[in-house]
Amino acid sequence: MDFEIARAKLVDSLAREITDKRVLAVMAQVPRHVFVPQELQAYAYEDRPLPIGNDQTISQPFIVALMTQNLDLTGTEKVLELGTGSGYQTAILAQLAQHVVSTERIPSLAEKARKTLDILGYGNIEVHVAEKTLGWKSNAPYNAIIATAGAPNVPTELVDQLAIGGRMVIPVGSRYNQELVKLTRLKTGNKVEHLGACRFVSLIGKGAWEEENHLRENSNI
Repeated sequence: MDFEIARAKLVDSLAREITDKRVLAVMAQVPRHVFVPQELQAYAYEDRPLPIGNDQTISQPFIVALMTQNLDLTGTEKVLELGTGSGYQTAILAQLAQHVVSTERIPSLAEKARKTLDILGYGNIEVHVAEKTLGWKSNAPYNAIIATAGAPNVPTELVDQLAIGGRMVIPVGSRYNQELVKLTRLKTGNKVEHLGACRFVSLIGKGAWEEENHLRENSNI
């Protein structure tokens, strides 16, 4: 199939609801098919999530665009991403920000994403295997934070790593149903906006879902 034509059609459909032209332009450039298993590449430019192994998924393109748009990136930011996954969202961020720090709790996914991003020539990305504490404190504060996994509440551990004026977009709710939340950290408090319903895998770590509870819930599915 012609991936460029398929990608252009996808971006045209996203433009009905996504208004940030910079986000749309980047999504028209990043080859999503490279970030999915070869047997699923024919579906890469359909607007839906796809499995990438280890019970993880590459997010629906509309959700990627919506979350990215709400980070309000101008090209000068240092961004923290929780949940590297395939590296697709990471690549989108790298073209819209100055530097991206991304964490992934599954080492094999982190390594695969790192190799894919290196092959594509991204030089402003750090991919780390996630620690037990959420985020990556040594590089804080961040101008923007994006979590591609859902938490029961907005973790204070992440708010503390956000610069004043910084924006965070994160799914919040139960393991099965969440709502996208945008939090802007202000000197006098936090501004919270609700962006709509979504469903993500669970964010594991201190301040989100504990590993033990996550495994117990999975055993009951």
